[in-house]
Amino acid sequence: MKPIVLASTSPYRRMLLERVLSDFMTAAPQVDETPLANETAQALVERLAIAKAQALSEQFPKHVLIGSDQVAVVGDKILGKPGSVANAISQLQAANGQTVMFYTGLAVYDSETQALQSCVEPFAVQFRQLSDVEIKGYVELEQPLSCAGSFKSEGLGISLFEKMQGDDPNSLIGLPLIKLLAMLRKWHINPLVIRK
Repeated sequence: MKPIVLASTSPYRRMLLERVLSDFMTAAPQVDETPLANETAQALVERLAIAKAQALSEQFPKHVLIGSDQVAVVGDKILGKPGSVANAISQLQAANGQTVMFYTGLAVYDSETQALQSCVEPFAVQFRQLSDVEIKGYVELEQPLSCAGSFKSEGLGISLFEKMQGDDPNSLIGLPLIKLLAMLRKWHINPLVIRK
């Protein structure tokens, strides 16, 4: 089996991948994440996921590289990682009472054969009506400054929602494991098959 590299320094993605794979490396891809003019959220995350996976192909020439990218969309506005408390509060105020769509791009790239698989996994989150006190309290408690949409659904962020809808709740955290495992199985990489 070819060695696997997660093209990410995200602790959330690493934690998710550790649930299903015991042996992989992580590395930071150098990718410009600036959206292109008139680029849709879906096109953006798929392009960036592919770019992240392929960015490491020279460093890892005989590997399977996994890239992922995520954005949140409220109405027609793309929300990235807030980076500051003020931005996180602003993002959550914009999401208040709204349905927020999350799009997670996923790419699996074989750097030796240059074979590529990619997809975009959607996930909808319906925010409940929140008071400003709740929003500020949440941001202070969890500091979700590196999370698209300004919340951590695996933690206290779940208290912000009325409901969630999608095929894979892991995609909301940043890595759609169901799709990833299906892609890996196409290349005969299966964590359930024990190699001796």
